[in-house]
Amino acid sequence: MHFDDFQQDLSSLDVISKDSEKIAIKLKGVPLQYANALRRVCLNGVPVFAIDTVDIIENTSVLPDEGLAHRLGLIPLKTDLSKFSESDKILLVLDSGESEETRAVLSSELSSEDDTVKPVSDKIPIVQLAPGQKIKIECYARLGRGTEHAKWNASNISTLTDTDKEDEKILTVESTGALNPENIVLEGVQEVGRRVVEFKDMINNLEE
Repeated sequence: MHFDDFQQDLSSLDVISKDSEKIAIKLKGVPLQYANALRRVCLNGVPVFAIDTVDIIENTSVLPDEGLAHRLGLIPLKTDLSKFSESDKILLVLDSGESEETRAVLSSELSSEDDTVKPVSDKIPIVQLAPGQKIKIECYARLGRGTEHAKWNASNISTLTDTDKEDEKILTVESTGALNPENIVLEGVQEVGRRVVEFKDMINNLEE
């Protein structure tokens, strides 16, 4: 089977199960190299938004600036790949105000300039503040891939397992929440296709 045939057969992929977090797909007659390439791309090759640069205006918490920036980067952000290109940056701001009591600053306090790019959950803890402490930050999110840093992984897990039938495998993808799991697989197939084309072009150029 050539990859072109694999792409054309996508409409006949057998979805075993899916929900908002996970999808399991039966791959039948797909060569191992294509199936494994798809598994890897679904894990860390599909672009999603993550906070990349952080400007800390004020931080009187016990967490160092570097630790605060790291935690912000690991917050999964909802992503709409049809709306943005990889050069786009989205501003998110957070101003906790001075805390009157010990409390946790949560992801719900991150305000985005675009409502479609926001934390996948409002309940992700960022930092604990004691009375009198505060944080004020401005940060930019951009599209990236997990091959650059794990914070851009589209999936928590992406596994390929054999069944008891010959030449049949199950691809299971669990989303971080940034993308619908079905979209991860579809984008993954397109990404693998682009890489195959690029590789073919490289070979052709060498032969010339």
